Amino acid sequence: MANAVSMTLSPEQGLSSYLSEIRRFPMLEKDEEFMLGKRWREHEDGGAAEKLVTSHLRLVAKIAMGYRGYGLPIAEVISEGNVGLMQAVKKFDPDKGFRLATYAMWWIRASIQEYILRSWSLVKMGTTAAQKKLFFNLRRMKSQMQALDEGDLKPDQVEAIATKLGVTNDEVMSMNGRLSGPDASLNAPLRGTEGEGQWQDWLSDDTAESQEDELAESDEFDTRMQLLQSAMGELNEREQHILQERRLSEDPKTLEELAEHYGVSRERIRQIEVRAFEKLQKAMKAMASEQGLMN
Repeated sequence: MANAVSMTLSPEQGLSSYLSEIRRFPMLEKDEEFMLGKRWREHEDGGAAEKLVTSHLRLVAKIAMGYRGYGLPIAEVISEGNVGLMQAVKKFDPDKGFRLATYAMWWIRASIQEYILRSWSLVKMGTTAAQKKLFFNLRRMKSQMQALDEGDLKPDQVEAIATKLGVTNDEVMSMNGRLSGPDASLNAPLRGTEGEGQWQDWLSDDTAESQEDELAESDEFDTRMQLLQSAMGELNEREQHILQERRLSEDPKTLEELAEHYGVSRERIRQIEVRAFEKLQKAMKAMASEQGLMN
């Protein structure tokens, strides 16, 4: 695979010029992508693999920009995402019926997150599963609350994030402090390109093909929702209800409320919730693997 992909494009050689260069590669139509995937899978056609990779480099860059708040060089984050993309192309099976973009997103994000975990100390990101979940979701949730530019989180925002992610208020405030720092502005000027422009300019494409990225995002969301709905069937009625009320509801119920509803202790509700969530994760991973969405 390494020989099949042109290595002349590298973010480290100049990020601005790299972002301009990758926009030159055309998006693939569904039928073309299918045939290229078949040529690579059945004949190890290096040219087909290269076209599959280069046509999705913009997708990698777009995903990588979502991780720009971790204090790591964005060029390196993109490079790690490109590694994930190549792994996705290597394992891509067009006969499964999924578009490469939908399948590759799993690999791209996994590769980037693995790089971030290697680069950040355990002291900064935390050691428990809940703390790691908080590490990777805090900035996104702050953005949804429009709290990225407001300094410290408000008490109600801290409470909402803690409830949503199953951590304490203190853990949210502590992690927020660890992740605080200057962030790259999307309005910052791009240098080294023809004319003048800003970082945000390359994120949007003025061609009709740019809609493929949006479609891929939508497809991935739909796929995840289908996996979630199917995996919920592995839980009994009580587990489904508790998990729905605690983690899937827009207005989560407290342990006290559910304990009163079922006539058991708060600790018992917490145990059922944890066990149900673990069963759900295991079922979703198994189903994703069967459908070719994970290695």
